[in-house]
Amino acid sequence: MKATTSTTATLTANQTVYPILFAISLSHLLNDLIQSVIPAVYPLLKTNYALNFTQIGIITLVFQLTASILQPFVGSYTDKKPNPKSLVIGMTFSMIGLLFIAFASNFYYILASVCLIGMGSSVFHPEASRVAHLASGGKKGLAQSIFQVGGNAGSAAGPLLAALIVIPFGQKYIGWFGILALLAIAVLSFVGKWYQQNIQPKVEKQSASIAPGANRAISKKRVIISIIILLVLIFSKYFYMASMTSYFTFYLIDKFHVTVQHSQIYLFIFLASVAAGTILGGPLGDRYGRKLIIWISILGAAPFTLLLPHVGLTATVILSVLIGLIISSAFSAILVYATELIPGKVGMVAGLFFGFAFGMGGIGSAVLGSLADKTSIEYVFSICAYLPLIGIITGFLPNIEGRKFK
Repeated sequence: MKATTSTTATLTANQTVYPILFAISLSHLLNDLIQSVIPAVYPLLKTNYALNFTQIGIITLVFQLTASILQPFVGSYTDKKPNPKSLVIGMTFSMIGLLFIAFASNFYYILASVCLIGMGSSVFHPEASRVAHLASGGKKGLAQSIFQVGGNAGSAAGPLLAALIVIPFGQKYIGWFGILALLAIAVLSFVGKWYQQNIQPKVEKQSASIAPGANRAISKKRVIISIIILLVLIFSKYFYMASMTSYFTFYLIDKFHVTVQHSQIYLFIFLASVAAGTILGGPLGDRYGRKLIIWISILGAAPFTLLLPHVGLTATVILSVLIGLIISSAFSAILVYATELIPGKVGMVAGLFFGFAFGMGGIGSAVLGSLADKTSIEYVFSICAYLPLIGIITGFLPNIEGRKFK
């Protein structure tokens, strides 16, 4: 019996467990699809409750801060005490919040509903990211990309489904997305069983592997500075993404006078390009080095973001696709780079970076919403166009990997 357990642990540690990666990616797709319904129905909520842009921003702020504040604590706690059941628990919170928002009667009810969805997200992401790391078989960038692409695909599908189901028929039809939450709970139950069987051997292996001391050549001060640089890069990426996910539909409606449904389709095209870019970032980082991919992903988007506010509708859609493809490849590379800076703390690192990303997205949405009320949506996009230039600070990150060009 002991020999069998040892063999299972070895296989898990050395081989990429694709069924689990695809299952956790599917659950990420369903989780983020549910979450993306919130910004997708902003035009509907704005009309139903006579909201201004500041209130729209506050909805996003409450949702994303609820998710972001809890995630590092959840991740740090589960580093010490992994809990496979937490995946199902998190999704259950999201499902309840989704059903509440379908029948919300006022602005404050909406805020309470998105709080529940945010809490579900704060539990889901650190543990799901740990499962991806556990099933990676050493291909950490690839594993994170598979996990992330599920989320981005869900974020892309959400607005499209909202345009087809919710916008034509009304707010109560948001409740139909609860079926997807039940499907996610079923998938996560399967993942949780595998997680329960494989977590203990992996924890022991990780403890043994980092005992000699990884990254001894990098001082603690340099590690802290590097983490701060990575968080600044997350700030630049997700502040810009906030302008796109929360206000791109309003920008298209205001500037080009497209319909709400057409604006949702254009948002779907952008988010689909984000999903496609995500799957590229991890494997490219595994092969060529994560620092290079981070550099290209953030700074490389700048020429296109700077051009976007000054072109017509067709060119805007094309540029949004290019921006999505480039900028989305950063997160997997940033997350894996950070876990290599701080080995053995996958949950804490994932919680910190997912949480900070959510927080920056929420703060960005609130700030940009207020700015839009005081100026205009077009002005917001003109200002946000400069954010990817912050990517130049990637040059200050240490080279923790050897050259990987082959």
